[in-house]
Amino acid sequence: MTETTAPDPALLAAAEDWARQDPDDGDRAVLEAEIAAARAGDAGAAAALAGRFAGPLAFGTAGLRAEEGPGPARMNRAVVRRTAAGLARHVLSRLDGPAAASGGGAARPPRVVVGYDARRGSQRFARDSAAVFAAAGLETVLLPRPLPTPVLAFAVRHLDAEAGVMVTASHNPPADNGYKVYLGGRLTDEAGRGAQITAPTDAEIAAAIDHAAPLDSIPLAEEGWTVAGEEIVAAYRRAALGVLSPETGAARRLDVVYTPLHGVGGTVLPDLLAAAGFDRPFVVPEQAEPDPAFPTVAFPNPEEPGALDLALAAARERGADLVIANDPDADRLALAVPGRDGDGWRMLTGDEVGVLLGHHLLGRLRSRGAVVAASVVSSRLLSRLAAERGVAHETTLTGFKWISRVPGLGYGYEEALGYCVAPELVRDKDGLTAALVAAELAAGLAADGRTLQDVLDEIALAHGVTVTGQLSVRVADLSLLGAMMSRLRLAPPSSLAGREVTAAVDLAPGYRGLPGTDALLYTTADDSRVIVRPSGTEPKLKCYLEVVRPVDSADRLAEVRAEATAALAALTAAVSEALGQ
Repeated sequence: MTETTAPDPALLAAAEDWARQDPDDGDRAVLEAEIAAARAGDAGAAAALAGRFAGPLAFGTAGLRAEEGPGPARMNRAVVRRTAAGLARHVLSRLDGPAAASGGGAARPPRVVVGYDARRGSQRFARDSAAVFAAAGLETVLLPRPLPTPVLAFAVRHLDAEAGVMVTASHNPPADNGYKVYLGGRLTDEAGRGAQITAPTDAEIAAAIDHAAPLDSIPLAEEGWTVAGEEIVAAYRRAALGVLSPETGAARRLDVVYTPLHGVGGTVLPDLLAAAGFDRPFVVPEQAEPDPAFPTVAFPNPEEPGALDLALAAARERGADLVIANDPDADRLALAVPGRDGDGWRMLTGDEVGVLLGHHLLGRLRSRGAVVAASVVSSRLLSRLAAERGVAHETTLTGFKWISRVPGLGYGYEEALGYCVAPELVRDKDGLTAALVAAELAAGLAADGRTLQDVLDEIALAHGVTVTGQLSVRVADLSLLGAMMSRLRLAPPSSLAGREVTAAVDLAPGYRGLPGTDALLYTTADDSRVIVRPSGTEPKLKCYLEVVRPVDSADRLAEVRAEATAALAALTAAVSEALGQ
């Protein structure tokens, strides 16, 4: 029997007002059906409406991200138009409006580039944004088709745009979409040109968004924006090929299995690898074409169990050398390699890939006087490699909006499969150029009869076996995250997995030159490390764990790896217990 309840009159009035203005026929029909059901006493429909109208979708440093659907707490055309109008106001206010910006012909009006991926509403949201920007007097360039996020980030710098918008939810569930904002041109300095926004810009844009503005008060241009040609993709391709060393051109034979996980990476990376002189990869056919339903995976994130099963099966069947995977908007990279002595395949961790790419690039970067960087939650191993090679290393807060701004950056990574190998081209994580560098490294090693695992072994012998892992605690109520962090602050653990906690640091006031952030860091007597922080994009607490064990000979590598892995499992269990799980 369906539960009935009296609907909230204010909620129904807000929903009816939204439905009258909603520019999307599908969303309006959904809302009208829920209103009718709620009026008839359907408690489920009333709850659905309450969720949609729980408040305006908050705009932050990650822009917007939420489930698609009608209402102010969802991603939809009304929310996007109001957000685009707010962003246009922010850009124009920073440059004192289009008339002042044009300066009697001395300077051009502000320019904005809009890109989009292949999710359900992405193209509509991008076109609505272009119409709002053009009507506001911004010179607007719309990318020609669904493309990877790195192409948009590249275009902001390549076209000297003041701002860029990428409509994507990256590796979120199929129902979600998002709105990511970049700054460039005259709105930022060189370090931030083409990078994602940071505070206080996020708050300034948020303040410029009028969530109550009637939609018919937001002008929409019927034309006036430019749809970029394929030349923008060709320009990205030419620039991307520059990440490869000319000295490795003869060693580019590699059997690669590639999956874009139903995303847009497949429209760029296979051609990019072929243009670089690699053998064209075998693309997993079931996942080759963009599909917003992501039908073959439970969750479109290469880190998730099962996401790479089809790619690994194809690699085993072919006897391939390497598996390359991108997430749906291709800003992240995952690699999998054959096990030793034919012992299956395994996916490399984000830290392993980050260290391998850094190790490969350090020689070039030292000659340029460049800097390498990693987020505070990533492994400390890159800093040790950099010190050994005489290259400066910086630790940043989590997120590429911070990594990309490191002065003199030559390479940066974070453990969540994000790698920036060419910050002069893309000041963000880029799973395409990173894939090129990974293929270059793997092919060069194969030509010498060696593997990526051989390099990891050499690094372990020099710096200790380093294993990293994550523990995530998902919550239904965001307020629980603050309560969990408060509990840890008030009663920090004195030991973890039988090891004394020798340092417990609250990163909120700042730490070793880092700005303050809501995170806690624990170091134990055996140099294991744990960092706990709330996720910036999902309702969960994230814990990052690292265990290091010295090893004195190659013969003991397998034994010490097993010991370190067991220690990581024990540490994970101890942290879970400390969190009350």
